[in-house]
Amino acid sequence: MTDEPLVLGIETSCDETGVGIVRGTTLLADAVASSVDEHARFGGVVPEVASRAHLEAMVPTIERALKEAGVCAKDLDGIAVTAGPGLAGALLVGVSAAKTYAYALGKPLYGVNHLASHICVDQLEHGPLPEPTMALLVSGGHSSLLLSSDITSDVRPMGATIDDAAGEAFDKIARVLNLGFPGGPVIDRYAREGDPSAIAFPRGLTGSRDPAYDFSFSGLKTAVARWIEAKRAAGEEVPVRDVAASFQEAVVDVLTRKAVRACRDEGVDHLMIGGGVAANSRLRVLAQERCEAAGIRLRVPRPKLCTDNGAMVAALGAEMVARGRSASDWDLSADSSLPVTDPHVPGRAHDHDHGHVHEVATDNLYS
Repeated sequence: MTDEPLVLGIETSCDETGVGIVRGTTLLADAVASSVDEHARFGGVVPEVASRAHLEAMVPTIERALKEAGVCAKDLDGIAVTAGPGLAGALLVGVSAAKTYAYALGKPLYGVNHLASHICVDQLEHGPLPEPTMALLVSGGHSSLLLSSDITSDVRPMGATIDDAAGEAFDKIARVLNLGFPGGPVIDRYAREGDPSAIAFPRGLTGSRDPAYDFSFSGLKTAVARWIEAKRAAGEEVPVRDVAASFQEAVVDVLTRKAVRACRDEGVDHLMIGGGVAANSRLRVLAQERCEAAGIRLRVPRPKLCTDNGAMVAALGAEMVARGRSASDWDLSADSSLPVTDPHVPGRAHDHDHGHVHEVATDNLYS
């Protein structure tokens, strides 16, 4: 094993089949097969459709990643896979594939946390994470503030959404506006031509007695939907661009305000933003403005690394190998509610001991 471990990562928590390969903190391949078009007509992700798509895409996507990276499977130092959280059936496909490849290759298996992976991926673009790092993760399923002093073993939740995640709210408002699915990119596009101050939509959980770091977007979603319904009932034209801009501003205002506050309260001078909504252009601009004003350094990966991908899983897997964290056992299972406090699912073997792999696979069975 080299000083910089070569790790393949598999991500199947939702509708993206992602396979990434990294060497240390260097990204070698990031192959993604998306089933988003298959879900569009339903207005959201259908778990069984996602699972079937993962089954069909898994082997071709792994082969594409290996070819893109220019490496042989036998040279890998480990296989990492998202063990949770996520859709149970989708996760199971990825975990099963990872076990198969790890067994055939005689390599250690690392079941890792989806949310911790979203934080770790920033190392591929901006270098090692500062310790501690404050992370704002915003996606279709999660809106969380997390404080990590060691991405492989210590991730502490500071706050989370108590109802709809930010990405869910984007999808639902896009549906009300008849803009299609997924909602994030299309709302962002329309908002660029709208007035963010045109409509005073509410900011949830921002009162003096509200939880400092928790989020709530359900009330905002309802307020926007009712505003649109009232316009239509009155026979008036809905100003789609202004609605999109005002709704988006309400979301990113709350996200950035609470994130900067958490950094100040904890004395942390770095903020990392990840997850699919981190690709939102207005979120990036407002976060940069507020971080600069507060003397906080902002780290946001490029948009492709913000959405679900295998590179982020490989990045965390490589960090596990580099720090000598114990590999997962062969009875690793998918856990749809894996807590973020568990960055990975360690095996019963002690750290620095990967012998359990060779108890069942002493030779390289993969050709």
